[in-house]
Amino acid sequence: MNSFGRFFRMTIFGESHGAGVGLVLDGCPAGLSLVPEDFNTDIERRKGGIQKGTTPRQESDLPVFKTGVFNEKTTGAPITILFENNNTRSGDYEKLRAIPRPGHADFVAHEKFGGFEDYRGGGHFSGRLTVALVAAGVIAKKLLQFTDTEVRAEIKEIGGLTDLDAGLQKAIDARDSVGGIVECRVQKLPASLGEPFFDSVESLIAHAVFSIPAVRAIEFGTGFAAARMFGSEHNDAIADKKGRTVTNHAGGVVGGISNGNELIFRIAVKPTSSTPKEQESYNRDTGKPEIFSVKGRHDLCIALRVPVVLEAVTALVLADLLMLEQKIPRILK
Repeated sequence: MNSFGRFFRMTIFGESHGAGVGLVLDGCPAGLSLVPEDFNTDIERRKGGIQKGTTPRQESDLPVFKTGVFNEKTTGAPITILFENNNTRSGDYEKLRAIPRPGHADFVAHEKFGGFEDYRGGGHFSGRLTVALVAAGVIAKKLLQFTDTEVRAEIKEIGGLTDLDAGLQKAIDARDSVGGIVECRVQKLPASLGEPFFDSVESLIAHAVFSIPAVRAIEFGTGFAAARMFGSEHNDAIADKKGRTVTNHAGGVVGGISNGNELIFRIAVKPTSSTPKEQESYNRDTGKPEIFSVKGRHDLCIALRVPVVLEAVTALVLADLLMLEQKIPRILK
């Protein structure tokens, strides 16, 4: 439901226009240095209103430690971090009670929770909660440093164009939204991580990745292109006793287990569902479809803010797997 991981386990909470959002992180080793300033870089990368094409909604997003940190060190107890919501405009969403937005969770949330859901800004389904994912990722990345593992993601396409500015301008000119492709690369990942069958590296990463709102697809290594290759062409020849391969069509994972090569995967991010364009949706009050325009503050391209979130969920998965292999100690000295 709202928790993920085994040894390094995160629980997420909050709503877009509620008092705040946050996380509880269980299983973090004791003795890890942790101060609010550690979060600045990644939190700023996720923020809206900074990059062209992102939502004008801005929150300070200062992490408030509630439990699990004492004298600037983790204690080994669950870590609770809260991010307050102070810049909301809930009135923009009043009409959603009658007209669920196409592409959003409005309709299914109403059906699942019987109308008791917090519909403001998407409530618990909102991308606002990704700030909690990023915060957990900050801690996970600090743990990955003990194995020299590095996680980095970047945007490869916007609106089908590798020229990112041109792709974004396409949305601006059309007064619409666009999607994008984001690639993640993991360097110096140890071999042997992953458990067949259902806890393979790809299974766990895919599970975590689809917790990011707006993700529509994922591919590892050559991905869908592998279906158009010969087996002899796709196979990665092993070059040495460490498992280094001449090519990396597998993307660093074979049989669901990391092979010591660079882990590479890409995700497809859909266009923002809330768009200035007029759309049609069903009105519960009148019982008829009607034309309407989504109000509020939204991203023209969600993909712009996804790289740091993708890094975060990837780091969460890898930290959990490294703990399973006892490559990260339970007490850090």
